[in-house]
This record gives sequence, C-alpha cells and structure tokens, in this order.
Amino acid sequence: MNRKELIEQIKSKRSFLCVGLDTDITKIPEHLLEEEDPIFSFNKAIIEATADLCVAYKPNIAFYESYGVQGWISLQKTWQAIPANCFSIADAKRGDIGNTSKMYAQAFFDQTLSGMSFDSITVAPYMGKDSITPFLEFEGKWAIVLALTSNAGSKDFQNFSNPAHKQLFEEVIDKVNTWGTKDNIMYVVGATRGEAFTNIRKHAPDHFLLVPGVGAQGGSLKEVCQYGMSKECGLLVNSTRGIIYASSGKDFAEKAREEALKLQQEMEIELIKAGII
Repeated sequence: MNRKELIEQIKSKRSFLCVGLDTDITKIPEHLLEEEDPIFSFNKAIIEATADLCVAYKPNIAFYESYGVQGWISLQKTWQAIPANCFSIADAKRGDIGNTSKMYAQAFFDQTLSGMSFDSITVAPYMGKDSITPFLEFEGKWAIVLALTSNAGSKDFQNFSNPAHKQLFEEVIDKVNTWGTKDNIMYVVGATRGEAFTNIRKHAPDHFLLVPGVGAQGGSLKEVCQYGMSKECGLLVNSTRGIIYASSGKDFAEKAREEALKLQQEMEIELIKAGII
C-alpha cells in the first residue's frame, strides 16, 4: 500500500486506527483453546470484526516467534487474513548490519521466500544507515523507524542531547530523512509524549507517525491529534489491549468491535475538525 492509497483509506473509513495483534495465548478466551490454531482463530475473528473500522493491523512478532514453528504458521495465516485495504505492519523492531537486515527484509517482504509480504516493518536505527536501507530497497514497502517511544526506558538514550542541544531522537529523524522519503519512511512516536509531537513535526512535517500508547498506556488521542496531525492526517494510532482483550468470553469479537468503534468515532471527529474529510 502506497502513501496515496493509505490516505484514501483514512478518508474512506474516516479512521486512522491501527489494531495491534499482540496475541497472548494465555489471555485469549478459553473456548478457543480447543481450536487447531487458537492464535489464528482469535486473530481472524478480531480482524473480521474490525476491518471496516481500522486502516492497519500490527502483529507484534515476539508473540509469534515465542511459539516456534507453529507461531510462524499462525503469523503467516494472520497476514493472509488481513484485507488488502488494510495496511499491514510487522512489528519486529529489527536492526542489524546490512547483510542481516537484507535477510530480515526478505523474511517479511518477500512472499516467494517466506510466504509473507507485509507492507511495512518496524526497525531500530541505532546501527546506522546500513541497518535501514536494505528495507527501503523493496519497492512499495515501508520502514517504520523508532524515534521517540513510550516505554519507561526510552529516556535512557532518546533524550540525550549534544552540545548544540539537539536530542538523539531529533538526530535520528534528521539523518533517516536523508536515506528515504515520506513515501517509504514512517516514525514511531509514543502517544504518552503529548506536546513532544510539536517538536517531532519540526523534523518530520509530512511523514506518517505510528503512535502506540493510546488506551491502556494512558495516551490521549485528542493530544496526539492536536500536536501531531498533519494536513493529510499523517497518523496511524495503535490500540491493542483495549480492543483485542475487551472481553475474555465468547463475545470477545463483538466487544472488540465496540471498542474499535469508539475510537473510530473519536477519530472521525478529529478528521472533520482538521478539514481532512
């Protein structure tokens, strides 16, 4: 999915919601454990219940890798279940030297080799240019680069500043901007950072931002939009636990839809306010 197509989906669905598929088998409804592939059965039901309300799905790869071969099978089937009109994100946070990054890119982008072809992958930039550019060599694919994350330990490095008072995350964005474009680079910015989005937009005014932290982590959608929305929206706001674990019963998909609908309706209001729809 290219930038134009993503923007069209946002306008059509009146939403910039991304649903995280961090599927923990210990948290899914018990009745699904009788299924041949409980993780996939859960994901498929969530996708079918929410696909008209969101524009993206983001499986966190760790939740699949941890189950070995069967986990990869579940991941592959989950990717296949994501509708073509939804942007797919492999939340793998890969980051290694060039030849290794090339193999990671093939694993998530080359369907002939791996059976999967996600639209994008999250990557860690701290090994430099050769850890990012192999992902950009795949036409039509995106690298979503960690910039200013929402976890507690992010301040250990990301807010470090040099003598010119330029913080590390700002340096990361400025440097990565020279390796790709707004058509193949996005940035991860945690929703719990609030007004930091104003600063982010000084360095990446037109890039899409993947924003985790709304919902269970306490981030404010209204603040994210106030400080981070661009003229074309430029946001993919992720919610995981608040949607996929809204119920532990047989009505889990229905409850997931209810929570996704609440966020979609809030997003619609913000898109109207911004004059995007």
